[in-house]
Formats: sequence, C-alpha cells, structure tokens
Amino acid sequence: MMPEDNKKELDHVLIIDEFIDHLWLEDGLSQNTLNSYRFDLKIFYSWLLKNKVDLLNVSQADIEQYLAYKFPSSKSRSISRLLATLRRFYRFLLRDNKVKTDPTLNIQTPKVPKSLPKSLSEEEVEALIAAPDIDHPVGVRDRAMLEILYACGLRVTELVGLLVTEIILQDGVIRVTGKGQKTRLVPMGEESVDWVKKYLHESRPKILADRTSKFLFVSNRSECMTRQTFWHLIKRYSIQAGINKTISPHVLRHAFATHLINHGADLRVVQMLLGHSDISTTQIYTHVARERLKKLHQEHHPRG
Repeated sequence: MMPEDNKKELDHVLIIDEFIDHLWLEDGLSQNTLNSYRFDLKIFYSWLLKNKVDLLNVSQADIEQYLAYKFPSSKSRSISRLLATLRRFYRFLLRDNKVKTDPTLNIQTPKVPKSLPKSLSEEEVEALIAAPDIDHPVGVRDRAMLEILYACGLRVTELVGLLVTEIILQDGVIRVTGKGQKTRLVPMGEESVDWVKKYLHESRPKILADRTSKFLFVSNRSECMTRQTFWHLIKRYSIQAGINKTISPHVLRHAFATHLINHGADLRVVQMLLGHSDISTTQIYTHVARERLKKLHQEHHPRG
C-alpha cells in the first residue's frame, strides 16, 4: 500500500490539476497562461511541503509568510499577480467544499502603479516596417507580418497562429482568434492587404516549395513560425532601423493603439479592435494620449 503521506501528496497534485482543468473549461485560457498558474501553484505547494503545511489547511498567516518569502523586497506587481493566483485557487477549493475558509479573503492586494506601455513614434514604426529586404521571399513575408501586426494591433500569438482561411482579402479584414478563443474581425488597411497579396502570390509558394501549410506565415521548414522566432526577427529589424529602444512584438500593438487614440479614435472602438474584454485595460492608452498632449503643449505653447 502507498504510505499515507505519499497518497496525500498525490491527492493534492490532482487537486491542482483539477483547478487547471477548471480554468481551461471555464475561461478557455491559453496554454501559456495555464502553465503560469500551474508553475505558481507548484512552487507554492513545494514551499508548503517544506514547511509542513497542509494544502487544504492553509491559514492567512501562511499565505502572508509565503508572500514575504517570495518577495523579500516589495514588488507590488509580482505580489499582486501571485496573490490573484492563490485567491482564485482557494475560491475554487471553497466552492468545491475542499476547504472551509478562504485564507486569502482578508489579504489586501497591493496597489500597482499604472505604468505607461512602451511605444514607438509613427516615424519609428515606418522605419521598422521598411527594414526587411523585400528582394527576397523571406523579406516579403517579414514585411507582410510587420504590416499586419501594426495595422491590426495583434498579439504575437494571434499573428503567428493566423490561418490562410482567416484572411479575407476582398473585404480587407482578418478573423482573429484571441484570448479565451474569442474571435473578432479586424480591418487590415490597404497597405497590409497589398503586402499580404504580394506575399501569398509571390513569396509564400517559394518558401513552401512543394509543401503545404494551413498557416498564413510559414518558416523555411513550412511550419508555423514560433513567437520566439518572430521576437528575434523584430529585434534584428529594430537594430537595422536604428531604433534605440527595447523592442518586442507587443510594442507594435501598443503603437497601434496609441496612434489610433492620438488621431481621435473612440476608446470603445480601440477596445474592440484589440480584443480587450474590459474597457479598463484599454484606458491606459488615454494616459498615453494625455502625456503626448502635455509634451506637445510644453514644446509649442509660449507659456508651456
């Protein structure tokens, strides 16, 4: 027979697995997000075992001690994220009658200062998009990817996961599957339509050779391009463009939203285009617009 302690540990691991399955079924979270939840809980459970604390008999003091152990210096954003994981986990256990009380109930979430997202100027975006060598098939592919990323404000996972069937060139829109498997239609704009057409008709067949793929943007191996590969591409092109900033694919998404707001776009429209479920997530870009207006006022007003 299995020793009692080993059986309890196995039961607890299964409970964490049940919670991850619950998140997937209820919210349709991405695999990356689920992995983050699992990692946080795995580290937490290891700490509990080391300190001989039962997963189903955790107190508020235990949670506070763990947070102090994880973050000896105050990192409110990290504490807030970890606390959100533990809070959701124990509410799940409470709902399933696996615990009698929620140990996170009276723990205050630290206030996280709002930080403005990094962005690029319109001139920097133009330089970045123009960086690929369009005399080669791969350069045309990269140009088309950058055009769509900026024109549509996609997340990098949405971009690399695009299927050929999700591009509707005659209508100039793409069907995007975002977080929680929610779909949205996003207009592409004339420039990105033209570059995608060029890529589809001239470059993609050369990259694929005699092979096939359901994905719109393919690697030299005819596979779906990874997020990491595209991250390296965009970093290389930013150096070629002479942009002295830390660049990631998400920066172009921020630039998309910021430039729309700067040119007078309605916040609700930007929310819909970005695929944000909550308007508060999009409201950060109003701060960006205000900062830009203040800067312009200081630079150009006689009494700035």
